[in-house]
Amino acid sequence: MPDEYAVYARGLVRRYGAKTALAGVDFEVKTGSVTAILGPNGAGKTTAVRILTTLSEADEGEATVAGFNVRTHPHEVRRRIGLAAQDATVDPLLTGRENLVMLGELYQMGRGEAKSRAAELLTEFSLDDAADRKVAGYSGGMRRRLDLAATLVAHPSVLFLDEPTTGLDPRARNELWGVLATLVERGTSVLLTTQYLEEAERLADEIIVIDHGRIIARGDARQLKREIGGDHVHVVVVDPARLNDAAVTLSEVTGAHAVIEAATRAVIAPAADGVQTIVRAAQALGAAGIAVEDLSLRQPTLDEVFLELTGQPANADDAGVPAGGR
Repeated sequence: MPDEYAVYARGLVRRYGAKTALAGVDFEVKTGSVTAILGPNGAGKTTAVRILTTLSEADEGEATVAGFNVRTHPHEVRRRIGLAAQDATVDPLLTGRENLVMLGELYQMGRGEAKSRAAELLTEFSLDDAADRKVAGYSGGMRRRLDLAATLVAHPSVLFLDEPTTGLDPRARNELWGVLATLVERGTSVLLTTQYLEEAERLADEIIVIDHGRIIARGDARQLKREIGGDHVHVVVVDPARLNDAAVTLSEVTGAHAVIEAATRAVIAPAADGVQTIVRAAQALGAAGIAVEDLSLRQPTLDEVFLELTGQPANADDAGVPAGGR
């Protein structure tokens, strides 16, 4: 595995009976970066994480994490990774502090070092005030932050997050995003799976779209948007009666069919030349005497990209998939 990669996987295949959860995927995570695996339920996201964290074995293919082969050196891999699974793993009958101290001791830290590390993490995750309360009384966001703190007790160099913000309200989600950004700034490499398109767009340096066990697209959010739809010029006219005139004008400017959205008084057409198309459109609309309320250059949303790629929304359920095949 090249030194620049914290995770390097080639040809991963995993089957559950007649169901193929992974059908030969290749991907990598650059050291100190965030890679998001995006896909609907049943796509194979969790299966990939389980293989990379040594919780499951691939039927075919090889993977290396933090420089060690997950099949031949699983113990070395475990020493260097943190895993936050979909369900919180902290003990609800213990306090937040007790959970972290216990984990420190399990990592063979001395009692004093474990207490010090617990205090450090409780502060970092804004849990000081709740440190000595039982976790059973924590909110969902607090419990998720504690769960993430628990994965960091041993200073892992590679962090795996399996749908880390599922079930959190927007405020708790934003707080967790802030913590993850800080970790990456410190050099932690992160692989996360998610169904939240906004989460992938905000956090990830690279997005891998997976569906039915295969990678169907990859790149950063802007690259994916350009590949699917490219830029579009978006015009909102003041007078709805001029919509047809605006559509004709935009078609002439762009050389492509302009689409009318009557409900929003909008006309949309491809903008092959980006900003230059906007300039020409503004001049042409002005010359035609068409008053404009808004004129902008837009890309398709990541939601639209995902729908185009997979034929279903990102949060679509896939009933009947084995728990390990998500």
